[in-house]
Amino acid sequence: MRRPTISDLAKASGVSVATIDRVLNGRHRVREETARRVYEAAQSIGYHAVGLLRQRVFEDLPQYRLGFVLQKPSQPFYQSFAKEIGAAAQLVAAARVQAQVDFVAASTPTAIVEKLKAIAARSQAVALVAPDYPAVTAAVEELKEKGIPVFSLLSDFATGVRETYVGVDNRKVGRTAAWTIARSARHSGKVGCFVGSHRFHGHELREIGFRSYFRENAPDFEVLDTLINLDTAEITHEATLNLLQKHPDLIGFYVCGGGMEGAITAIREEGLAGKLIVVVNELTPESKAALADDVVTMVIGTPLPSLCKELLGLMIGAVERGEAAMPGQSFLPFDIFVSENI
Repeated sequence: MRRPTISDLAKASGVSVATIDRVLNGRHRVREETARRVYEAAQSIGYHAVGLLRQRVFEDLPQYRLGFVLQKPSQPFYQSFAKEIGAAAQLVAAARVQAQVDFVAASTPTAIVEKLKAIAARSQAVALVAPDYPAVTAAVEELKEKGIPVFSLLSDFATGVRETYVGVDNRKVGRTAAWTIARSARHSGKVGCFVGSHRFHGHELREIGFRSYFRENAPDFEVLDTLINLDTAEITHEATLNLLQKHPDLIGFYVCGGGMEGAITAIREEGLAGKLIVVVNELTPESKAALADDVVTMVIGTPLPSLCKELLGLMIGAVERGEAAMPGQSFLPFDIFVSENI
């Protein structure tokens, strides 16, 4: 395909070639609405000078450097998360946002603190997915003293020190998983639960919600001891096979965090599709296929586009106005997927 020309851009944006020239070269001011329309048209047709247009359109706006530290770069969910952060940064109308996204391969206190400090050194505010370790709290407190606000994502940590928690209400997520199993089961029986780590506050809350629902509303079900899977598919796969062998009367289970791929593989290997009630988190190609094949009953998802939009607004506000008087929480409604709505 030929490269789009300035005439193509003028046609796509509904303005004259002369107006495009003024936007590109900054010779004469054009209305902000017109300049933005030109920029958006340039993005849509793949115009080669879209970077220059962005610079011209947003040159008078305040600039913010925001850092983001996510977990496990190989997981599809975190890959999607990184893309949504970039997309949300592009959509901020009142500022130029430079979003720096990095990952930690290991959830150890040392690895997390090192990555947090490294990205904070070049950012005005930082958002982080992390377990709740004392060392992380100390690092967040140190950054707060330097005027760099830190936001907790998906799973809370450093409560009382971090700026705001942004994510879903994890206790409600756990109760929803339990409700699904209890209501879908033909009779009462044994149910299981996996968490990535007890240091992940979000996983703990999901487990609490899961157990509390059964305790209050379905006491005839037996909730088995919680299994730790370190958010890995390999451990989850082996643990699922052991669980099925030890409890052949298992009704279903809930994977509170990552590693669901291992559980899905185990169910396929054992030929148990449609025979267990399984709830997992986050819609990925793997979980979507599992829903379609009746391997998984429900997927509870994080609304990443709306979360990223909310998060960037809060981070920019913290940079502009300083830290909040009280640490806050911003809960977003979670998504629910079953085989009929994927």
